[in-house]
Amino acid sequence: MLLATEAEGLSRLFDLDFQLLADAVLMIIAMFVLFMVASHFLFNPVRKMMQDRQAKIKGELEQAATDQKSAAEKRALYEEKLNQVDKEAEEILSDARKRGMENEARIVAQAKEEAAKIVERARTEAELEKQKMADEVKREMIAVASVMAAKIVQANIDTNAQHELIDETLKEIGDSTWLS
Repeated sequence: MLLATEAEGLSRLFDLDFQLLADAVLMIIAMFVLFMVASHFLFNPVRKMMQDRQAKIKGELEQAATDQKSAAEKRALYEEKLNQVDKEAEEILSDARKRGMENEARIVAQAKEEAAKIVERARTEAELEKQKMADEVKREMIAVASVMAAKIVQANIDTNAQHELIDETLKEIGDSTWLS
């Protein structure tokens, strides 16, 4: 009997009866309804969240690309400005050098002019001194000539005596007076 119940259980196990088919169909429907409910309440929000996240990431990437492009443009602009600043600094330095050279030339010209004026004043003063000395020598010569004339008149002596008097007077005055 055991064998008969076992054979009946085994045959029932593989037999397709109406109850088994109804249970299978009901299970398939329940699974489909469960899938639809899960899709509506779980999968769709997750899909929406994923789409929103994907759109956000795409927007951030586009923003990053825009920012990077803007940064590159600003960098190029700043580099251009730096080059212009360098050029302006070089121009300013060149202008300062030029003005320095002009000032140097002007100062040298003024110094030469002053030196020429000083030399001219010294020449003029030397000429005046020379003229004064010449006038003084003339006065001395007149004084000497008068003394000689007085001595000649007093002595009224011969020509040898006159030559001696002249030589004596010249020695008193000195040779250097007559040479200058």
